[in-house]
Amino acid sequence: MENNSCIMREITPLSERDCFYIADRHKTEFTYPIHCHAEYELNFTEHASGVRRVVGDSAEIIGDYDLVLITGKELEHVWEQHECVSKDIREITIQFSSDLFFGSVINKNQFDSIRRMLERAQCGLSFPMQAIMQVYNWLDKLASEEQGFYAVMNFLRILYELSLYDNAQVLSTSSFAKIEVFSDSRRVQKVQKYIADHYQEDIRLGFLADMVGMTPVSFSRFFRLRTGKTLSDYIIDIRLGFATRLLVDSTRTIAEVCYDCGFNNLSNFNRIFKRKKDCSPKEFRENYRKKKIVI
Repeated sequence: MENNSCIMREITPLSERDCFYIADRHKTEFTYPIHCHAEYELNFTEHASGVRRVVGDSAEIIGDYDLVLITGKELEHVWEQHECVSKDIREITIQFSSDLFFGSVINKNQFDSIRRMLERAQCGLSFPMQAIMQVYNWLDKLASEEQGFYAVMNFLRILYELSLYDNAQVLSTSSFAKIEVFSDSRRVQKVQKYIADHYQEDIRLGFLADMVGMTPVSFSRFFRLRTGKTLSDYIIDIRLGFATRLLVDSTRTIAEVCYDCGFNNLSNFNRIFKRKKDCSPKEFRENYRKKKIVI
């Protein structure tokens, strides 16, 4: 049975005739509910240590500075007050349309890094402190200037500078975000596609290695090099993404979710979930439902 409640879909103030919309707010607390929207969003927070940032199935307590890019149209996100006691929080939110670059421009060589960043940000992208400090003054200036031609150029500069940081952290799992993310390697792509289609089944290393004509040892090394994860961790993350999505969108029992997503042992599922998400499946479901709004 599916859950009748759903995430609030925000109608943003972005005009069809504008390249981007920017809001610079000083506030004492975060009160906006969990939501999603079609527009891309770059969100910066300052003096917000202790705030809990939720993007998809990722939940993290942020420090004094936080900068996140979200380009997934269905990716739920919210910043919660949590343990933040600051009375001088600053939040700069920039929303822009996916067609800002036009189809042909984004595929030009000079925009390669921005295109890759926007693709990765479909699952949410958190930037390191070095990147935040690199663009801080430009963000500050952009928030106070007229949104004319030069403002657009400055915004593109911000995006470009951020796109150079390959160590930006991907937040949500792709399976929760309903996004297909594939490696540049055709052999890894073939394996990723198989895992996405058969995550509910028993998946063996030897079978996957045979699929791409490699020995198990060589394939394990190759897969980790190309994806940044061991095969075991990759499969677990895919399964957990589907599991968290079911916990949010359905009323299936924890046991049903466990077995529906390829885990064959409930206690093992609970243990892995707790280690990866820092909460139990039951707590995850309850926390998410507290933020949901019926519309």
